[in-house]
Formats: sequence, structure tokens, C-alpha cells
Amino acid sequence: MTEKQIATIIVDAAYTVHSKLGPGLLESVYEASLARELAKRGMKIRRQQAMPVVYAKISQNIQSRQAEPYYSDLLVWVALNDRTGSGRDLVV
Repeated sequence: MTEKQIATIIVDAAYTVHSKLGPGLLESVYEASLARELAKRGMKIRRQQAMPVVYAKISQNIQSRQAEPYYSDLLVWVALNDRTGSGRDLVV
């Protein structure tokens, strides 16, 4: 699958989720819904993956969590904003 095909699936899934749920919900709701929608479309995803934090070439004794679903080497970042003034909008 090409990057363009993957991107098309992700954008379409995000549009579907936001169309069904509308604005104003917590990011965790959109994240879970997007993950489910991507899985329905045959995407292999993982969520909330622990990743070590490395600063100045030294691994810190903490774990950062990637909070978004991703496909292969692609990270999908889900965020909310209020640029339109209509409540919080989903940004993928």
C-alpha cells in the first residue's frame, strides 16, 4: 500500500468519525473511535505505545506514551482546536 493510499484511508476515517460524533468531545473519544474506524478498514494499528525518552543521547528513566493510532512507520496525531469558533474541531 502506498503512502497516498494510507493517507486517503486515514483522512476518510477521520472524516467519518468527526461526521458521526461532531465537535466538542475529548481527544480520547476521537482517538478510540478513529482507531476502531481504521481497524474496520483493515489497518493494523497500535495505541498508547510506551517509548523511552532520550535526551542528549541519554535514555531517561521515564516512559513517554504515543497517544495515537499508527500504521507501520506512520504516526497519526489527533488534536482538537477551536479555530472555527464552532467548538473544538478534530485535526488529524
